[in-house]
Amino acid sequence: MAVHHPATIVPTKLELLRAWVPRQPWAGGVTPDVLTQLGAYRFDDPDGEVGIETHLLGTASGQVLQVPLTYRGAPREGADATLVTTMTHTTLGDRWIYDACHDPVYPAVLAEVVRTAGREAELFTATPDGLVPNPLTTHVRGSGGGPGALGAPVEVRQRGADTRIRAGSTTLVLHRRPDRGASEPGPSPTGPSLTGTWPGQDDPVLLVSVEER
Repeated sequence: MAVHHPATIVPTKLELLRAWVPRQPWAGGVTPDVLTQLGAYRFDDPDGEVGIETHLLGTASGQVLQVPLTYRGAPREGADATLVTTMTHTTLGDRWIYDACHDPVYPAVLAEVVRTAGREAELFTATPDGLVPNPLTTHVRGSGGGPGALGAPVEVRQRGADTRIRAGSTTLVLHRRPDRGASEPGPSPTGPSLTGTWPGQDDPVLLVSVEER
């Protein structure tokens, strides 16, 4: 369960994404001001300490970019190189935003969602009268099967439009551009995976693949 706390945040999520995404090798030279928010999905941190949210962004050419982030209430030791930015949140205080692929919480939770055929976290808004459920427009589903518990990632590499996160004998392949359009279709599931839909994308698209050796 994810809880949204009404607040003013500086920078906004779209602002920080527009500043950071175009500088990444998988973004394909996208222009910052044309990035739009298509959807987002969250996972639950079992320890309740780290926010895990994946953003789906649209480009002017119709491509989709997949950007997972983690939100922390304090800096993660030794992770300065993967810090996206800091954020001021008027309810939660200062937040440290990281590239989730390098944050050990993200791949561990992602692998568990795939293994258990899990789904996105439910989202609620905190109000004076209690938690109010938010309707979700982006939905993901794990296939079932795949790895058990993962250790800390030992290697994160970029290969074309894919970010490969290796932990032991398991590699999670995050497809940064999951829906490449009619002229360049995205990959199809061939094993344990995570697929998703969002507004304007009614057919499930492969978001993450799992490879084991």
